[in-house]
Amino acid sequence: MAKRKLEHFAEMKTFDHVLEVPFADIMGKSHPMKGKWREQFFKNNHPIILELGCGKGEYSVGLGKKYPNNNYIGVDIKGARMWRGAKTVQEEGIENVGFLRTRIDFIDSFFAPGEIDEIWITFPDPQPRKNRARKRLTGPMFIERYQKFLKPGGLVHLKTDSDFFFEYTLEQIEAHSYPLLEHTFDLYGEKINDLDADTREILNIKTHYETLFSAKGFKIKYLKFNIN
Repeated sequence: MAKRKLEHFAEMKTFDHVLEVPFADIMGKSHPMKGKWREQFFKNNHPIILELGCGKGEYSVGLGKKYPNNNYIGVDIKGARMWRGAKTVQEEGIENVGFLRTRIDFIDSFFAPGEIDEIWITFPDPQPRKNRARKRLTGPMFIERYQKFLKPGGLVHLKTDSDFFFEYTLEQIEAHSYPLLEHTFDLYGEKINDLDADTREILNIKTHYETLFSAKGFKIKYLKFNIN
């Protein structure tokens, strides 16, 4: 297993569509790609959508295939997981999907104001312990970072199996008066039939963890909201 991980890490370094940034190279700094993702990375002027905590990148890859006129960036620190999505992109020649390996704590060092059109947060660690509250990806510290680069009116989507994290996010939305556009405690119950066909198809893209949670009987929660 350890040997395979090392092989995957080495292979990722050869992928042009993967950007890996050591902590020391970004702490307190702006990355050279900031403000230049369309021009230098994707070489087009299409919208950019982030998948934060992307894991194996199922959403980034799935959305990239469905919407070739959008660009997608999967962000995570777990290189062993990210390799799977990056490998798929390499094998299938998908040109509108990239990956950024870094801690989401530094996410605002990579993107300029208005550079990102949407954010997907897919099955994040809910960080239920009180002393880990600052690590919650829909908490005030992270929302403030997203506001620096998400375009006005840009959407934030959340899918989670965690009742705690879903309710926490709803509390944050209410506390800060963010416009809540959609929410359901049981996405694949009757609510899914109320959504338009395109949205249903997007939401039916399932991550590795979502498949596991659903098989165990956990209800999948979904919401989308604005933050600026």
